[in-house]
Amino acid sequence: MMDFLSIKNIDELFEDLPPEVRIDGLNLPPAMDERDVENKIREILSKNKTFYEMPSFLPILKPHYIPAAVYEIVARQEFYTSYTPYQAEASQGMLQALFEYQSVVAELTGMDAANASMYDSATALGEAALMAERIKKKGSIAIPSNISYRKKAVLKNYVEGAGIRIFEMPYENGLPILKKFDGSAIYIESPNFFGLIDDRKEIIENASDNDALLIFGTDPLFLSIFNPPEYADIVIGEGYLGNPMNFGGPLLGIFTCKREYIRYMPGRIIGATVDKEGKRAFTPILQTREQHIRRGKATSNICSNEALCAVSFLAYVAVMGKNGLRRIAIQNEKNAHYMALQLEKIGFEIPFGKKFFNEFVAVSPVNAKKLNENLLKKGIQNGLLLDEIENGILYGVTEMHDKAIINNAVEKIKETMEEIE
Repeated sequence: MMDFLSIKNIDELFEDLPPEVRIDGLNLPPAMDERDVENKIREILSKNKTFYEMPSFLPILKPHYIPAAVYEIVARQEFYTSYTPYQAEASQGMLQALFEYQSVVAELTGMDAANASMYDSATALGEAALMAERIKKKGSIAIPSNISYRKKAVLKNYVEGAGIRIFEMPYENGLPILKKFDGSAIYIESPNFFGLIDDRKEIIENASDNDALLIFGTDPLFLSIFNPPEYADIVIGEGYLGNPMNFGGPLLGIFTCKREYIRYMPGRIIGATVDKEGKRAFTPILQTREQHIRRGKATSNICSNEALCAVSFLAYVAVMGKNGLRRIAIQNEKNAHYMALQLEKIGFEIPFGKKFFNEFVAVSPVNAKKLNENLLKKGIQNGLLLDEIENGILYGVTEMHDKAIINNAVEKIKETMEEIE
């Protein structure tokens, strides 16, 4: 290789790299045979704790039970090894699965069309902001100041290059306030970052009165028991159903919109048609990304549609069915309200009331950071510390948190509070 490149040593190969970014080799352990590598990996993995060994009340990415049938479906090799279905004639199984995924998501969200997914809800929000700007061209978007830190960070990265300004709405009692805004889009969430169900009409009417698109962020499980946001223009969400937590990912971003905005939508859309023999067939009908069209005409440069995660989502919804989803959602809500009540009994405050789904804010009567640190030593992963609220903790509760798990956690929280005091 060096002879072919006409260089005398390996250093010449990297001479274009600035000295300050170079390193003197990699700090790798000595070589081991295969058996020793496996043993070493087992040793590292033994440090992990499962939900049952260390119950977690962290919000956003929460534990949900996944039926064995879902794993069986997504493990089939026609799904498990599939990538982008460039050749429709060779990918009918995957294309049909993605078409059915789109159908399920469109029905849940009350929108006319869904794409075959984004990376996650944060990138879905970023893409929604760019899409709204392509349509309205007003140069700004309004968002609640109390949205997930990662969503806000990803959104800022997305809109910076496009020159879109972000207006942060203040909040009162956990819900955003907006008197007047003239921009490309307004983004609201229900449930929001504090877990609250936001059903106020003022912001929805503001978007309509000022010719701004309404981008609505929501939870797909929440939509199985509450009315879909049919008044929105774009609906996004986290497609976690059927997908394990996996230390934070991968997931998929739900992205749906009204019919008139389909050609502005990023990603890909799978459609149903018939072949030359009149048989039903599936094919990508819209792929407006730079890999397929001129860069200047592309709506997105996302190059993966998280297809396996979308199939997992579809498999979960299909296995559970409409009634199964409703049952799980109701159990989520009941368990969350039960835990909030138990925390109130030991001195916590629930500052924003009880109108929440499966996440809620509780204010600890003792130092929240110390409480979380001490609980971790006792095998409890407590909720998320909030910067916005002194000693505020955001709890996430699902069907996995039965009364026994909640009662045990609350008892340990009470013990830890007494130790701190």
